[in-house]
Amino acid sequence: MLSVISPAKTLDFETPATTAIHSQPDFLDHSQRLVSILRDYSPQQLSELMGISDKLAGLNAARFAEWQPRFTPENAKPAAQAFQGDVYVGLEASTFSDDDNEFAQRHLRILSGLYGLLRPLDLIQPYRLEMGTRLPNPAGKDLYAYWQDILTGALNEAIAASGSKVLVNLASNEYFKAVDTKRLDARVITPVFKDEKNGKFKIISFYAKKARGLMAAWMIHQRLNAPEDLKAFDVAGYAFNPAMSEGDTLVFTRREDQS
Repeated sequence: MLSVISPAKTLDFETPATTAIHSQPDFLDHSQRLVSILRDYSPQQLSELMGISDKLAGLNAARFAEWQPRFTPENAKPAAQAFQGDVYVGLEASTFSDDDNEFAQRHLRILSGLYGLLRPLDLIQPYRLEMGTRLPNPAGKDLYAYWQDILTGALNEAIAASGSKVLVNLASNEYFKAVDTKRLDARVITPVFKDEKNGKFKIISFYAKKARGLMAAWMIHQRLNAPEDLKAFDVAGYAFNPAMSEGDTLVFTRREDQS
């Protein structure tokens, strides 16, 4: 099985990576074309394009100006350890053993607006470019047009190499929309995480994001490669809820006193 997660806005390039093993992203040529387009944007234009503050726009203009492949451990960091958002709090990639990292390289992918598709140990440099950004480019009006064919083909290859024609979608809607699911040669399973609040189960963004990372890490630690085994997920108080689940949408719930 292959699982996919979204990247994070929060980055950590100060803490050293806990592994010396690394790889290069597969689509750096495509990333470089996007960077070339973005270098023509002033900080003010980047602020308007991305809906970010002037300070963040200035930071990212500088990042695009300094961005250059090929990446090394001196100027870049493995993606799964560079991203620091809620999903990655759950993933805890910095604690992976060498065997965990080897399994993750084959069974986990990160969708990215700048890099397309990343393995956990692919080196990246700091950036901000959400998949939903309406950046005009040679392929169309936005990043969905730019990446869809590339992502779908690359995911099909990774799914075939994983040993099971199953894709576990742990990504956000914004990012998974970049994949043409009709052309995926795989069964797509989407876990949903709900927490109890005032007696009702609902998706609470912070908890749901962290739970996606927890499940991705659990799949790696368990060396999971059979879809039925997903229902055994029992980390941090979550449990499979068959009554709320339907088809390939698997719902996991957690009671208020367990969160």
